[in-house]
Amino acid sequence: MAGQDPALSTSHPFYDVARHGILQVAGDDRFGRRVVTFSCCRMPPSHELDHQRLLEYLKYTLDQYVENDYTIVYFHYGLNSRNKPSLGWLQSAYKEFDRKYKKNLKALYVVHPTSFIKVLWNIFKPLISHKFGKKVTYFNYLSELHEHLKYDQLIIPPEVLRYDEKLQSLHEGRMPPPTKTPPPRPLLPTQQFGVSLQYLKDKNQGELIPPVLRFTVTYLRQKGLHTEGLFRRSASVQTVREIQRLYNQGKPVNFDDYGDIHIPAVILKTFLRELPQPLLTFQAYEQILGITCVESSLRVTCCRQILRSLPEHNYVVLRYLMGFLHAVSQESIFNKMNSSNLACVFGLNLIWPSQGSSSLSALVPLNLFTELLIEYYEKIFSAPEASGEHSLAPPQQGSRAAPLQEAVPRTRATGLTPTIPPSPLTVARRRL
Repeated sequence: MAGQDPALSTSHPFYDVARHGILQVAGDDRFGRRVVTFSCCRMPPSHELDHQRLLEYLKYTLDQYVENDYTIVYFHYGLNSRNKPSLGWLQSAYKEFDRKYKKNLKALYVVHPTSFIKVLWNIFKPLISHKFGKKVTYFNYLSELHEHLKYDQLIIPPEVLRYDEKLQSLHEGRMPPPTKTPPPRPLLPTQQFGVSLQYLKDKNQGELIPPVLRFTVTYLRQKGLHTEGLFRRSASVQTVREIQRLYNQGKPVNFDDYGDIHIPAVILKTFLRELPQPLLTFQAYEQILGITCVESSLRVTCCRQILRSLPEHNYVVLRYLMGFLHAVSQESIFNKMNSSNLACVFGLNLIWPSQGSSSLSALVPLNLFTELLIEYYEKIFSAPEASGEHSLAPPQQGSRAAPLQEAVPRTRATGLTPTIPPSPLTVARRRL
């Protein structure tokens, strides 16, 4: 079936709806908010789709993200008389999405709107709050999304792409000529974002922990562990870009000047997301997707084996980050961010495929793997002897020869020493 996710299991609770590929999760926007796309062209004729089930599936999907800021991209092309839901269904659907769903929806982008959309808007206007209405933006062309989203991460149906090309050609005479893309600027010696771990190591006297990661983690350890909803909130894109510019120019950043503990949290996520290759590497992607097929009692061992294939530098940085996230989860009584909640935030910031973005069904294993790393941090990142494992698979060429005894490298003379949390795992662990 066109648009169906090959990784989608028939045991999915909404397989009858999900198999059409109407909903997709497409990475993050430029504000670090999760993006969910809705493609009308993938809706089958009404007699083949239970619209009530579609509504339940939509809520089921959004329930995974509504605790954080998120964005919806609605591709209108393909909605027609054969697959269009009734006005009564649309009205009841809007009422179903209460404040829980609307509060953290920061943007609704409607692509290729038609007169039907405008008529529909007038019909529902009395029901739609002014505040919600301000979140809606109309785009006539896909190219207009570039400013707001990471366009290459979007999962756009081929039908929508062809329709957009048709619109572009029809209006070619009235459109301004395309601007030439300027050549990429050479990297600054002090560049911190969008560069490899190796580049950062070479430019920072051999230090393995990137400065941005070290500074944000140290600050959040000192002042943010009890902040409710840590890592769930977005920040002003202007503020994020300003801090990125300061870091890239080698200038100091004092987060106290911004008065918002969520800003260093966003900077940390942004740093991970802008690495040229994910911290867990492209090579580990398929292995990680298989974690759900592993028996629960063997998953920790499986995680250790997967991590043994990582380059040494990636392993060191990952261990440092997971140590911090484990410490955050230990304070979940205050910050409400247990290992599961943190995994939902960090999963797609640690691993993504080399082409396109992760499918909706891939989120379950990716988040589960991340949750295991956080929840069982001490066991996964300990030496083999400490966990009773003596015969793990041999490392691949170029990977670590053995789990490192010490994953916290030296730091520069800044007075800040990143530490791995000493707190032990609690005896009662829920089984994953």
